[in-house]
Amino acid sequence: MKTVNHWIGGKTVEGASGNYGPVTDPATGEVTTQVALASADEVDAAVRVAQEAFLSWGQSSLAARTKVLFAYRALLDANRDAIAELITAEHGKVHSDALGEVARGLEIVELACGITTQLKGELSTSVSNRVDVSSIRQPLGVVAGITPFNFPAMVPMWMFPLAVACGNTFILKPSEKDPSAANKLAELATEAGLPAGVLNVLHGDKVAVDALLAHPGVSAVSFVGSTPIARHIHTTASANGKRVQALGGAKNHMLVLPDADLDAAADAAVSAAYGSAGERCMAISAVVAVGSIADELVEKIRERAEKIKIGPGNDPASEMGPLITAAHRDKVASYVTGAAAQGADVVLDGTGYTVEGKENGHWIGLSLLDNVKTDSDAYRDEIFGPVLCVLRADTYEEGVALINASPFGNGTAIFTRDGGAARRFQLEIQAGMVGVNVPIPVPVGYHSFGGWKDSLFGDHHIYGNDGIHFYTRGKVVTTRWPDPADAPAGVDLGFPRNH
Repeated sequence: MKTVNHWIGGKTVEGASGNYGPVTDPATGEVTTQVALASADEVDAAVRVAQEAFLSWGQSSLAARTKVLFAYRALLDANRDAIAELITAEHGKVHSDALGEVARGLEIVELACGITTQLKGELSTSVSNRVDVSSIRQPLGVVAGITPFNFPAMVPMWMFPLAVACGNTFILKPSEKDPSAANKLAELATEAGLPAGVLNVLHGDKVAVDALLAHPGVSAVSFVGSTPIARHIHTTASANGKRVQALGGAKNHMLVLPDADLDAAADAAVSAAYGSAGERCMAISAVVAVGSIADELVEKIRERAEKIKIGPGNDPASEMGPLITAAHRDKVASYVTGAAAQGADVVLDGTGYTVEGKENGHWIGLSLLDNVKTDSDAYRDEIFGPVLCVLRADTYEEGVALINASPFGNGTAIFTRDGGAARRFQLEIQAGMVGVNVPIPVPVGYHSFGGWKDSLFGDHHIYGNDGIHFYTRGKVVTTRWPDPADAPAGVDLGFPRNH
């Protein structure tokens, strides 16, 4: 059986704990790989390697860092398919989704290639007599990233390219459910010329995570995952004196006004709810239909959802793959099977779906629930699967109040032809990312990604300017130099005497 080991100091390092976790092919349910799970001692060893690398990398020139990043970008581009194949094999998402993930990660690498302008300081001259004040940004040291299973390449690339471009060294703890893509990213970085120890991949479970959160050699922690774990990461790491950005869960709403193009809204709802099998924190999981359009909108969504082709991610005909694990599949299914008892109308029930010849895969079909109540489990929880809830509101104001009452505030969208309504929505809605006729408003790389309320713990969003500020700290220098003309008598430096 294949074993995924750690990548420490620019090379493969075999796991020493004796503990391994299973990695399955979601399309078949078969265990294809085992991944080493690090002990606290292995975490300490990795941190020490990263600390040693920081001594030189943190002092390296911006030209040296960007040279590596440009080479890295070229290697990633040349290996898109290889990375996507690893994602599909272990996550299950279709190849086109996996390629899209790599492309979005590349955006941040490209941002990091231009880090020279982002790290420019400021200077104020003559704030007092011969006194100048300047501000600069410097790296933190060793920083860590803890990333989820749903985007095993993209989310790590939201973190480490900026971190190392800023002069830090990085320890990545990817999900143990689909670990191979992270190793491939690190191998390519080494091939691009990144010095040993600057980017390290340490596989593990809660033992490794808790060791990173407590380790005095780790200066900052980035996290993307569920809200309960994000809260734990933030609380624990902050208590240990670390800077933290912890992105949590979501319940993203799409408000559809009566004047909206319903065909466009239905297309958007299907792609945003069921794309990547709904396993993404920016999925639209709740549509709020305003006024008399609800019945027509639900029917249009149903017609489109029934045509989605579900199958293995490596089948070009597949539009949606399986879920990551059997346990997760069963949990997602439970929200559908219990929906009617909690007042919802089950328009589509995908819980009995399977693929012929691959019956042991983690399959589930698309589910559509109408007239969902706000106190039901399907509405309150982040399902993280292909289940779309439809709620109804009589007015725009009622719809906005419903959305703002949610404890989550990651992303949201409005579909309308009315510019005034859209403007009100973007100002009144309590969410960190807003789409206007855009169902999944993930910002481009040079803006920042992050939510409000229980969707983000910490002060900084991820990537963009927020990401650069997170991975650096400011320093202000006040300088006063004597005028050369005031040099002691007998010392002539060739400067004119002007007083």
